[in-house]
Amino acid sequence: MPTTTRPPLPNTAPAASAIPGPRRPLAALRTIRGFMSDPCSTLDDARRRYGPTFAVGAGPLRMVVVGDPAHVADLFAAPNEAFRWGHALNVLGFVVGDTSIIVSDGEVHRRRRGRVQPGFARRFLDGWAAMIVAETDRTIDDEILVHPGLADLFPVERSLVLRMVLNVLFGAGLYDRADEIGRLFEPAKEYLEQSVLRQIPHPFPFTRRSRARGARHGLDRLIDEEMRRRRADRSGASTDLLDAMLAEGGPDALSDDEIRDQVVTLIGAGYDTTASALSWTTLRAAADPGVWAALRAEADSVLVGDVGPSTLPRLAYAGAVVREALRLHPAGVVSPRQAARDVTVGPYTIPRRAMILWSPYLAGRDESAWGDALAFRPQRHLDRDIDPSVAAAMHAAWIPFGGGTRRCIGFALAQMELTLAISRLAQRVDLTLETASIPPPYGMVVNRPLGGVRASAAPRR
Repeated sequence: MPTTTRPPLPNTAPAASAIPGPRRPLAALRTIRGFMSDPCSTLDDARRRYGPTFAVGAGPLRMVVVGDPAHVADLFAAPNEAFRWGHALNVLGFVVGDTSIIVSDGEVHRRRRGRVQPGFARRFLDGWAAMIVAETDRTIDDEILVHPGLADLFPVERSLVLRMVLNVLFGAGLYDRADEIGRLFEPAKEYLEQSVLRQIPHPFPFTRRSRARGARHGLDRLIDEEMRRRRADRSGASTDLLDAMLAEGGPDALSDDEIRDQVVTLIGAGYDTTASALSWTTLRAAADPGVWAALRAEADSVLVGDVGPSTLPRLAYAGAVVREALRLHPAGVVSPRQAARDVTVGPYTIPRRAMILWSPYLAGRDESAWGDALAFRPQRHLDRDIDPSVAAAMHAAWIPFGGGTRRCIGFALAQMELTLAISRLAQRVDLTLETASIPPPYGMVVNRPLGGVRASAAPRR
């Protein structure tokens, strides 16, 4: 009996869509070079050409930028085991150390983060509101109002943030050495602001990399000295995060190397990113007289008398100003992770070993989530009558601190510092910017306003 060949059944599984991006080698090379020197302009151009999620390169050099808010949400929902953070392209490891939570993976990351997390509990942070306002007052009196002419507020606000971070997390022992710590962090900032090509590892002396390495050795000596001092003086109870880490015992306790790397990580991350965010917030708020006036009016009704845990929730407009500044100017425009296995975002499959660059910069400027996305409008975060679907889209697209289990550990502290500081500045200072135009960003890992915050300051009239 003759046999018949049956046609194969059609494949009913949905085929993964090809990730858009430059296909021609010269276009791909141009995009890669742009990322290495001017990431924000490159992201803007690539979004216009290919959309908010796109790929460039091939094989082990393949990069996938994920900027669509829905796709970023898929990324954050994937398990940690789908990614690696301790990959060769994570340049932060050189600065923060090999055992830092930023470059740790899997169970090791969970253990290290678990030892640090209690220092960022809301009940712990609420007690520091009065100190943050007092430090802002000190900065206004001693560093801002004493220079009536045109000056750059960026280094001033940077010093303010460093003192606040040291005070909250590490107490008087490191707070008293804030100026020294600030000088030791400066070479790392200069190194990380360079183009990617200039951050390639090398052993050569007299370079920014070698200066950053030497400064890290200086930080290690300073932290070791503080740990020895505290271990020798056990007269009091634990008062800060460093005391808590030193007091831990058992198999999960952090080693001295791990403690040292977490201290550098938490100071550096809380220092540079929040200082840049405060500068962007100051620029944006001072550029609009209506915003500055509204900040001042709110501060006059809230920042009176004692400052305590109930103060921050009442600064709703200042919180909205901070959220809007972080939306448009996240400290990091992209954040890298490596796919440990194939990862699906929307209709796309990102292949194993590809570098994934999720972008709070692109998500924060997504027109489908933010009407008139490039306009600075704090009120959009206070609208109570907004459609629930619009509110959900905005929530998904506001990711300056990341999301999921790897969300920035210090996000609550940063928002508290920014909200209280900008409120007090508006309440006490008349600020006139050198120019109303918003400068472009500068820096590869953490971006700050190019040229700083050039302004004339005077006591409030």
